[in-house]
Amino acid sequence: MTDIAYHHRRALAETRKIVAGIAPDQLEQPTLDGDWDVRALLNHVVTGNWWAAELGAGRSIADVGDRLDGDVLGDDPLAAYDESAQAAAEVFEAPGALDAPCAVSYGPVPGSLFAGHRFTDVLVHGWDLAKSTGQDSTLDHELVEVCIAVMEPQTAVLNSGAFGTRVEVADDADAQTRLLGMLGRRA
Repeated sequence: MTDIAYHHRRALAETRKIVAGIAPDQLEQPTLDGDWDVRALLNHVVTGNWWAAELGAGRSIADVGDRLDGDVLGDDPLAAYDESAQAAAEVFEAPGALDAPCAVSYGPVPGSLFAGHRFTDVLVHGWDLAKSTGQDSTLDHELVEVCIAVMEPQTAVLNSGAFGTRVEVADDADAQTRLLGMLGRRA
């Protein structure tokens, strides 16, 4: 998908609205994933953005080492999100980035495949954050459709449990409900 970098940037922008709506006293609230509170989930997204910037630029996991371990949010989670999102968006928009191999833990894979996975991760964790903090969890319809198109052909990834155990939904369910079910979430 040649425009995946564009959709990735849009997902980052949509999720930013949710991150901006997280009050400081909500960071310790539980999320739908019982192992993480809001801060830990947001930290996962920001760390993922930094990993995308590193691996998308041609570095290996060994090159990065443990530099991104632990808390990367600091005292200003929104600023941390903004900085990481800009770096992640730029790496996939660089000339040739979508064709270049990325040395991810399940790769190497083409940059376009990795960008699709990052797009999905950012979009769906944005939904998770919205649900966990009482915000509007309606996802952008176009981004939902693109995400379905990205993920449907990847049944091995979906069936691996990487995004959660698939939740069956009605055949006539709307696109957001279908996407969330594919990725182990109940609308």
